Amino acid sequence: MKKFYLFTLLLGSFLSFAQKEFTFSINGSVRKALIFEPEKTAEKMPLVFVFHGHGGNAKYAAAKMDFQDYFPEALVVFMQGIPGTSGRVIDKQGLLNGWQMFPNENGNRDVLFFDEVLKEVQGKYPIDSQRIYLVGHSNGARFVNVLWKERGEKIAAICSVAAQGGLMVKNAKPVSIWMSMGKNDPLVPYRQQKSAVPIVKKNLQTDENSKVEDGEITTFKGINNTELVLEERNAGHEFPHESIPAMVTFFKRHHR
Repeated sequence: MKKFYLFTLLLGSFLSFAQKEFTFSINGSVRKALIFEPEKTAEKMPLVFVFHGHGGNAKYAAAKMDFQDYFPEALVVFMQGIPGTSGRVIDKQGLLNGWQMFPNENGNRDVLFFDEVLKEVQGKYPIDSQRIYLVGHSNGARFVNVLWKERGEKIAAICSVAAQGGLMVKNAKPVSIWMSMGKNDPLVPYRQQKSAVPIVKKNLQTDENSKVEDGEITTFKGINNTELVLEERNAGHEFPHESIPAMVTFFKRHHR
């Protein structure tokens, strides 16, 4: 597998963060990632990967899922999908950017992309390997669950919005997870997403007696200091931008 990378400093409007674009070649496909460096380089910095939904791109995700603004001490990486994965509801021909939905699908192209970007940033930045976090929306959330299944030993916590892993994550390594779902989601039905909760609870061996309810948020304690957060919103398929501060606080509570 041949790889090349290009570093371009971009002068954007995202506070005062240094923004760089990394370009890779993964099995012949050009792949891109947009990286926001912390304002100050710490001895060890957390790492957050963010995956957009089907048809999206890294730049749009950086504006709408701006974890760099709420987790300024972290290195935040916005990954960009490529065409070739058919959507279940839209883009059934797979003409838009997307992510693999199962382990080993499409030659495992997106898992390999994650591996290469992780290797690259760990070689160039003082990454805390105990604090690597994943965020995904819609098809990106589904892919975050693929990474949980395939690379769970590298991950401290994940946030999965508007698409859960279901049976695919059965027996995945216990990691802390924030599962966010809209009760009025027109694309990924709420009942379908909710059906994944018992599977996740079994993975984490959650304690039902630890249940704490606070409005739309319910939390459970799991094995090995893991935590399950269920966010059940009276909303649709959109990413809950207002929840980002709480998601960051959730990440900060967890490390491998």
